[in-house]
Amino acid sequence: MQSPMQEKAEKQIPSSDEHIDLGDILADFRGGEINEFAVIIEGEEKTTWFVWILVACASISGLLFGYDTGVISGALVTIGEDLTHGKELTDGQKEFITSATTLGALLGGLVAGVISDWSGRKLVLAIADIIFIAGAIVQSVCHDVWTMIGGRFLIGVGVGLASCIAPLYIQELSPTRLRGRLVVLNVVMITLGQVIAYGIDAGFANVNGGWRWMVGLSCIPAGIQFILLYFLPESPRILLRRGNIDSVRRIMSRIYAAATPRELEMKVKVLEAAVQQSIEISNTTTFLQRVKLLLFKGVNRRALIIGCGMQAFQQLCGFNTLMYYSATLFQEIGFNQPTAVSLIVSGTNFIFTLVALKWIDQIGRRKIMLWSAPGMIFGLTLASIAFHYMTTKTGGYLVENTVYPASWADIVLLSMIIFVASYATGIGNVPWQQGEFFSLEVRGLGTSISTAMNWAANLLINSTYLSLMAKITPAGAFGFYAGLCLLGWVFVIFCYPETAGLSLEEVMMIFRSGFGIQESQRLRAEKQQIKARAKGMGDIEQREKKEPI
Repeated sequence: MQSPMQEKAEKQIPSSDEHIDLGDILADFRGGEINEFAVIIEGEEKTTWFVWILVACASISGLLFGYDTGVISGALVTIGEDLTHGKELTDGQKEFITSATTLGALLGGLVAGVISDWSGRKLVLAIADIIFIAGAIVQSVCHDVWTMIGGRFLIGVGVGLASCIAPLYIQELSPTRLRGRLVVLNVVMITLGQVIAYGIDAGFANVNGGWRWMVGLSCIPAGIQFILLYFLPESPRILLRRGNIDSVRRIMSRIYAAATPRELEMKVKVLEAAVQQSIEISNTTTFLQRVKLLLFKGVNRRALIIGCGMQAFQQLCGFNTLMYYSATLFQEIGFNQPTAVSLIVSGTNFIFTLVALKWIDQIGRRKIMLWSAPGMIFGLTLASIAFHYMTTKTGGYLVENTVYPASWADIVLLSMIIFVASYATGIGNVPWQQGEFFSLEVRGLGTSISTAMNWAANLLINSTYLSLMAKITPAGAFGFYAGLCLLGWVFVIFCYPETAGLSLEEVMMIFRSGFGIQESQRLRAEKQQIKARAKGMGDIEQREKKEPI
């Protein structure tokens, strides 16, 4: 005897000559239930080379993001008197130079998603490339601090646009089962960009005016991506909003190359049904009305809280102070090749982001965060202890030209490696999955605000790092960051749901009555049961075909 769910599933799976009824699919999505037919037609198709090439091209934005935020660490060490005509850069000038990038990224991230809803995702990435090229040229030819700050600000705007849109673009073009992994690939490129930046920094460290090459070389990948974007497709969901069904079919046929024409048509119909309500809302509301929907509708507001909360956690943990100031820090504690030591830190970041690339869809976002955050807390606490004992003879502060015990300096390096490894495995990539929390009508707006939160927190941390080190000592500063990490971990425990295995449209259901931690587990379990039944039925059919009549 069949269960009600099995009977419903069989009714929803049309035969080759039946019309696809989108009513049940739409009703289930609106009612917060998994639709059996949508799950079955989603399938487990092999990811095509088209998808991998598309993601690799889009991820050049991540490479630029990582390179342009990482390269300044070595540049600040080697600029010397080039911009100040006989004087070294002051701490205040260094903070202005680094904070200008973050301020630009804050503004770029704030408008990126909103613009992309109107213009499409591709155009925003192209604009970011133009800005990257302009910023690189301004930096490489500047001769005073304020022009350098202006160039860093331009770079920041490009970083803000790219950091918001590249993950969103990848998510909307990715098969569900690999969506997390493909977004992490963009983060891998961010960390690779940082590794390359430190390598370039080390290579040009002893070259006269080498810092100009460091900041100027980023125009090369920006130019390459600008050309490649011409050959990339627009997001199918954006094309559906424009009513361009034929283009959606062409793109889907390349993403799901192994699907039959019938299966492909069903995939397009399911996607069309899933985003139908969002399209209706987008076409009948103004921008201000959508802002109200985001802030005052419970489902959207909870998604925004999680998106902003995770982005704030990523920055308030203090990681990017290492990206910007690591060479300066390691120089102060006695390492002779501070830029080379920074390369170890960025290399750790890259390697452990590959761990997340492997497991984020299999283990899940929530579990990775629950397991990795304690490692961050431990690493920062260990650094705080090491700084305390290292600086005992200098009153708790780092004093230039002071020789500190090498053993404590090594422990600081070890603690940074532990912290960075834990960061890269979890919070370094999970927040960039933010686009999957928002329904299509507010996705651009929601990701813009979440990305802006990232850069606002980044601006706060990086503009106060040197001052904080001077006010409450290095031990106090890193202990403070450890405390913020603890608060972030608590936030994950109580608010962050699991989304691995759910389609973009299914993720919206989990916030209907709270932050969805239990609801997400229920929906994922139900979806797994449907897939298991479908696979079992398929195996039976295959055996029956092989048996002799």
